[in-house]
Order: sequence, then C-alpha cells, then structure tokens
Amino acid sequence: MKIALVDSGLGLLAAAAALRRSRPDADLVLSSDPDGMPWGPRTSEDIAAHALACALAAAELEPDALVIACNTASVHALDVVRAALEPGLPVIGTVPAIKPASAGGARVAIWATPATTGSPYQHALIREFGGSATITEVACPGLADAVERADPDAIAAAVADAAARTPAGIEEIVLGCTHYELLEEQIRSAVATPGSPPPVCHGSAGAVAAQALRRVGTGRPEGGGTLTVLHSGRVSSLPPAVLHYPEGRLLLGARAAAR
Repeated sequence: MKIALVDSGLGLLAAAAALRRSRPDADLVLSSDPDGMPWGPRTSEDIAAHALACALAAAELEPDALVIACNTASVHALDVVRAALEPGLPVIGTVPAIKPASAGGARVAIWATPATTGSPYQHALIREFGGSATITEVACPGLADAVERADPDAIAAAVADAAARTPAGIEEIVLGCTHYELLEEQIRSAVATPGSPPPVCHGSAGAVAAQALRRVGTGRPEGGGTLTVLHSGRVSSLPPAVLHYPEGRLLLGARAAAR
C-alpha cells in the first residue's frame, strides 16, 4: 500500500502521521513545493498549477491514493488534480471540520488563513454545516509561515494575536489550515478560559487518513512503511524543521524508500 500526500510545505505532516499511526506498513510519498511556497498569495490558477505539478510528480511513483493535504489547494486545485489523475488514482481533498465542530450547536471559532477567512468557500461550508452553532471566523496572519519555519517566537506571537481576537467562552475550534494541526495543544491552551474546560480542537487529518484508507482498502499489510520525500518534484529528505513537531519526529522514524 502506497499513499501520496501533497501540500506546499509542512501542512501534510498531520495527515501523514495519522496514516503512519493507522497503517505503519503503508509506504508514504510526501510531495511538497519549497520552490513555489507559499501558495496562499498566488492566484487560483497558479495554486492549481503548483499543486498539480506536485501531484503529477508523486503519481510517477504509482501510489494507490493521493491526498491533497492542504485546505487552500483543496479549494483551488482539487478538481484540476482529479481531472488529471482519476479514475486511475483516487484523489482525496481536505475540508475544514466545521460539521463535527458545529454538531452540538456550540460556540465555534474557525481559525484559518487570511485568504480563507471570509471567503465564499468557507461561508458556503458554514451555511451547509454550521447548523445552530454560533460561529466566529478568526484570521491568523503569519501563523502558517511561522509553523513552516518552526520559529517558536513567531508561532507564539501569531497564536497570541489570533487568541486575542477569539471570543471568550469558545467551546470548539476548527483548525482550518493543516499547518495549524501541528499546534493543537498550543492553540487550545491559548484560547482556554480560566475556570472553564479548554476548547475542543477539530482538525482534518484523522478523517482524511481514514478516507484515504477506505479508498485503497485495509487488507493485509503490503508495504514496508517507507517514506519518500519530493521537493518540487526532486527526491529529497524531510527538512530539520520537522523535528519541532511530534508528527515530524514520528515520520522521521520511517526508513527511506529504496532509490
């Protein structure tokens, strides 16, 4: 079993780690784009082109499924990648976990990039899945970039800034960027109200991993648990920044695929 994941950078770590925990035998291909990142400020057409290039590079290694492990790329490139690769290669996108966060009618904050916050895409998801929940959109400028650099001071400043703009008493937080899933505990602590239970954070990694495994089947082990890293189409290795995150340290325990 081989599953590929595509993102501009470290945002794919959370879904890759979820896959590794569920199926240690699965071979993983991590295809990111350090030459072209960040994708967020690019036009929709540009994002689609860069995501497609990463997907095509991964597809050359013949995975059984491919995950677009990026909210921005799922918005702008999912249809393009599916048109290029399906039905031969199943392609799974990433959607913010607004539905489970809103199911109980709670007070919900959606932390997302400035480009996603207030976008027609996010508003459509809120209309479809928000139900009776009270939802606040919180833009998080600089947070994804800080995560990518594994800069603890920049991360702390960006988290504190977003937390200060998150209403008191929030019960559920949607992590609307896959990079943010690497900071779940830090975000929960920053938003917690003294004397109240900490909010529940909702990422997409677990659901995306489960969907990928459903698409390929969960039969007997067929892989060796290897890891292949592609940087803008070139065979590479995980950058030192991944050591800052438990998900990255987990993946570093995998052996490299044979060249």
